[in-house]
Amino acid sequence: QVQLVESGGGLVQAGGSLRLSCAASGSIHNIYTMDWYRQVPGKQRDLVARLTSGGSTNYADSVKGRFTISRDSAKNTGYLQMSALKPEDTAVYYCHASDYSGAMNAWGKGTQVTVSS
Repeated sequence: QVQLVESGGGLVQAGGSLRLSCAASGSIHNIYTMDWYRQVPGKQRDLVARLTSGGSTNYADSVKGRFTISRDSAKNTGYLQMSALKPEDTAVYYCHASDYSGAMNAWGKGTQVTVSS
């Protein structure tokens, strides 16, 4: 199995930046995709950004051009660089990893991001 621990959340003013980190441990060689999701109370958890082991990325339309997903394999850590933050980006951000078949799914416990106007 894979264990994920997020960090880097916090309070930031609109227009500011934050970098979230996701430290992975365990069977990390099985990881095919590493994603970031976000969730606000009362709503579903939505995909923000996805990175495959081959380097392919995709982003939610709402964050394109502002967020960048990356991964440092040497450090077993994934990142989400968030810039030009908006109040509507306020949410709990979750790191997620899965293997190629989807049989392995791991979630972190989340980190709160709050953007003030």
